[in-house]
Amino acid sequence: MDGFLSTPVGILAITVAQTLALLVPVLIAVAYLTLAERKVLAAMQMRKGPNVVGPFGLLQPFADAGKMLMKETIIPSGSSRLLFIMAPMLTFLLAMIAWAVIPVQDGWAIADINVGILYLFAISSLGVYGIIIAGWASNSKYAFLGALRSAAQMVSYEVSMGFVIVTVILCVGSQNLSDIVRAQENVWFFIPLFPMFIIFFVSTLAETNRAPFDLPEGESELVAGFFVEYSSMSFALFFLGEYANMILMSALTTILFLGGWHPPIHAEPFTWIPGFVWFALKICLCLFVFIWVRATFPRYRYDQLMRLGWKVFLPFSLLWLVITAAVLKLTGWLPA
Repeated sequence: MDGFLSTPVGILAITVAQTLALLVPVLIAVAYLTLAERKVLAAMQMRKGPNVVGPFGLLQPFADAGKMLMKETIIPSGSSRLLFIMAPMLTFLLAMIAWAVIPVQDGWAIADINVGILYLFAISSLGVYGIIIAGWASNSKYAFLGALRSAAQMVSYEVSMGFVIVTVILCVGSQNLSDIVRAQENVWFFIPLFPMFIIFFVSTLAETNRAPFDLPEGESELVAGFFVEYSSMSFALFFLGEYANMILMSALTTILFLGGWHPPIHAEPFTWIPGFVWFALKICLCLFVFIWVRATFPRYRYDQLMRLGWKVFLPFSLLWLVITAAVLKLTGWLPA
């Protein structure tokens, strides 16, 4: 058996099994995140939310999926048909393949590469293409304006997110995501790098087009924005891609600042709980804050969004990066 596992076919079989073991729970989590959001928003607005389909409404995500599958896919006559269909597929695909480098437990990642951060940078940079292609291929002014907004917004906040991640890399000395988690065994990075933690989390809200930064989907002025012409499963793929990106950004926040699979206290009974359970609980906490923010804050104006990214987050994150590098150098933690 060991000989088979070392062959190319065996390695491929192991990789496929690992991929399914990770992506199937992620897809189930995406489905139930839609239900969790509706339930949490309902509780915050003192109503019940979905409670008819299945016990406590637990089958509502599958009912929604069935409804989407049965609807007709409408392609506008003036659109670029191939690009119109490819755009939601690209958005959803990129949200999935980014999970290849995410370590959910010590020694468990589909690809535990030493440039995991660069891989995530590349995938997040490509993510904007799906939205731009959708806005352009729809041949609609509303969709195109939403795509332009999204491109400007995602590029603006990726800059400050990059400086935050570079700060973490300086503290660890490695771009391997597993090494970043192992470096937080005693102290989670959100304590010494608390301002950068706040900037990173707010930037993830803007990066995923979530409230209060959901300007690309501003229904009051853009009639739903870049996906206004989409229906059926093509719309559902955009929807699923957004929620998959929310889970991905929560996982990245957990890895960079919340200690990954490490428990909050290295003592019984906390050490009895497996690492991947702690990882999942921290992701759920971040996702709850995503929903909490949506229920609490009104939408920003677009000029406020740009001002926050370029005039507040960018200079502050750059300043904190320089201060961190100086402190690490003076204390001898930064290699020469």
